Amino acid sequence: MRKHVRTVIGIALSVLLLGWALRDVSPAAVAHEIRNVDPLLFIAAIVLTLCGFWFRAVRWGIFLLPTGRVPFRPRFASTLIGFAANNILPARIGEFARALSLTKLTEVRLGTSLATLVVERLFDAIVVIGLLFAAMSVPSFPAGTIAGVDPRVAARVIALLMFGVGLALGVLVVAPRRSIALAERISNAIVPERARHPLLGALRSFIGGLAVLRSGRLFLVSLVLATAQWLFTALSFLVGFRAFDIQDVGLAGALFLQSLIALSVAIPSSPGFFGPFEAAAKLGLGLWEVDSDKAISFAVGFHLGGFIPTTLIGLYYVWRLNLSWSQVKHSEEMAEEAVGNLETVAASGDPDVGSEER
Repeated sequence: MRKHVRTVIGIALSVLLLGWALRDVSPAAVAHEIRNVDPLLFIAAIVLTLCGFWFRAVRWGIFLLPTGRVPFRPRFASTLIGFAANNILPARIGEFARALSLTKLTEVRLGTSLATLVVERLFDAIVVIGLLFAAMSVPSFPAGTIAGVDPRVAARVIALLMFGVGLALGVLVVAPRRSIALAERISNAIVPERARHPLLGALRSFIGGLAVLRSGRLFLVSLVLATAQWLFTALSFLVGFRAFDIQDVGLAGALFLQSLIALSVAIPSSPGFFGPFEAAAKLGLGLWEVDSDKAISFAVGFHLGGFIPTTLIGLYYVWRLNLSWSQVKHSEEMAEEAVGNLETVAASGDPDVGSEER
């Protein structure tokens, strides 16, 4: 029931955003822009986009190091399977599918795999917001608002929220056992017994995924790789701009737009993030006074250019590695069961919690 509600809300939001993005756009003009795209630059932009999955697979290996070395191929295949699932299936289950795929292909536990992906997304958020600030600090960044909101003000609010999240993570990293003990006392007091079991299991699994943050060297390597990946993605946006003859938007604009889109697709949406992607592109490019027809042409072309090969490659890996698509579809339920079972492991003997500083 909960998944169905998320699906309905996501589809409704996608329809509303897509309707807004297309309301003052000429279909004939969009078709004309797409037909006249520079094919070499467009292909280059899509190749650069696909290279981002290589970066993600490399980064994932760093997050998994505390549990052992995991080969690159299953990491890469699982990454594509997860993104393909996000493109096809509702309720944003791609992360669960990605974690499940790695568990099927390696000896990594499902709860641990899922926890490392949560940490990966936290690094993504830190880097995306950092690059957003960097883009807006460029003197040539245009003055203006997005839907009546100053993007600088919005970025500061998001940064404050991330700072709060960072403080909470710091507590979990420095004092994992005490954090779990506190969570147990609170949950015993206010959380129903049926929900307490999976909640504490999820917390144990998540803290296990934070093990990489206890190593200064691994933390730095993870941050550098995350920054490199998002700079690479920004380069794909910049090349995409030129492919669609958008000449007035430079690297700062590419950094800004990728950050805006990354934050926008975090809201509930349909499979493939159609709607939030196009609306964010239209709003972002509007700061540089790119007309709606050209902005939507870029958004539709660039979005589909990444969507189609990502989905096909992910489906290929599902077939090639003899994975069950039925299990991929139900990966969220399997992940919830896995992290819930972790609560049965005693805190003193839980290898996922790691050692706590005294």
